[in-house]
Amino acid sequence: MLSRRKGDKVERYVEKYLTQQKLRLVERNFSSRYGEIDLIMEDGDTLVFIEVRFRANTNHGSGAETVDYRKQQKIIKTAQFFLQQQKKYQQLNCRFDVVSVTLGHKSLSADWLKNAFQLSGW
Repeated sequence: MLSRRKGDKVERYVEKYLTQQKLRLVERNFSSRYGEIDLIMEDGDTLVFIEVRFRANTNHGSGAETVDYRKQQKIIKTAQFFLQQQKKYQQLNCRFDVVSVTLGHKSLSADWLKNAFQLSGW
């Protein structure tokens, strides 16, 4: 339970950070049988599917490095499912971002990787 609360806190931090960057929240923690997407936001005319990763430190790499091909495929399938359910977003461009959050000196810092991976044909 403790890690879920920590995850929620980190996701809220990222949501606030991205809102300050002018993105608008569509949905948080969207789940399907394929997986979960942490945040779905609009960035102008683009729908952004965002994976949030947390690392207490970067000794073993960044959180973004843990979003491997298998995880990318789960996110892509979940995004496709979301778009099937929410037809009003089907006309928007889509993008997959990863935000890697690191704890440093008792404060969080975010590294936002726009267009971190792609679905061929999008």
